[in-house]
Amino acid sequence: MKHLLKTRLIAMIAILAITIISCSDDTNDTSTADNTITGIASKTADFSILVQALNKAELTATLQGTTEYTVFAPTNAAFTAFLATTTYKSIDEVPKDVLTQILLNHVLTGTKKSTDLTTGYVKTLAKGSASTTNTLSMFVNTADNKVKLNGVATVTTANVIATNGVIHVVDKVIGLPTILTHAEANPNFSTLATIVKSTPQAAVATALTTNTSPLTVFAPTNTAFTAALGVGGFANGATDAQVTKVLQYHVTAAGNVLAATLTNGQVVPMITNPVQNITIDLTSGAKITDKSSTKANIVVTDVQCTNGVIHAIDKVLQPTL
Repeated sequence: MKHLLKTRLIAMIAILAITIISCSDDTNDTSTADNTITGIASKTADFSILVQALNKAELTATLQGTTEYTVFAPTNAAFTAFLATTTYKSIDEVPKDVLTQILLNHVLTGTKKSTDLTTGYVKTLAKGSASTTNTLSMFVNTADNKVKLNGVATVTTANVIATNGVIHVVDKVIGLPTILTHAEANPNFSTLATIVKSTPQAAVATALTTNTSPLTVFAPTNTAFTAALGVGGFANGATDAQVTKVLQYHVTAAGNVLAATLTNGQVVPMITNPVQNITIDLTSGAKITDKSSTKANIVVTDVQCTNGVIHAIDKVLQPTL
């Protein structure tokens, strides 16, 4: 009897020890699980191309650290569709520097859940060739209970919480935005985008898309165009050539001119032929005085694009036609 009790006691101790070890292992597994942005992406089958891209761009460690980020993560289908529009057959063929900036164009500093995203501009971590100090802008549009980015990608799954930020799944790769990209993305610039993309203005559209030297555009809002093109507006009934001159009068080739570099009384040459100038007025809020002495308020500044920068204005500038 004593031998039987002793045997049972030993068996119970052994079972208890196994249970404790098992629980300890489970606890260790939980505590060492990688739930960073990189870790979650690595465990998600539909992010396999994204992970491949992050590895090539050497960004996996960045998104695995303690600094918090918001990542708009394209699915495999999104990357496949994107590659189909390029000359590259796979992520491996995309040059590392190009791929790095494309990926950084999907990343914001800090944790921004869906409720933190409102219509307007945010700054990504990507840099274009136009500026070494001002990172690329992203236009967030939250109309119709959707989150759309740069007019291209839609968030399909929001708020995948990581230990170092948050992931929002998107259905498109967000390319590096040109001036025309941002004109098309923001509904407040829809009239400008429509005019620029019209057949008679093809040369202007090309300049705003492919120009290699940085341009600065003072972009009129829809309301501004309504006043200029409506009855009594100076551009009402304008010819195609006159419209071209009006558009050119909103663009300067003086470089990537950021708001902080504007000075009171500064004269800025525009790309009209012959050249016509505008004058900056900072005496009571940032304004522009045109050739007709009309003053336009600068209402949004420093929308950074790969080939220049946009500042929104509330009037269409009037050149000598």
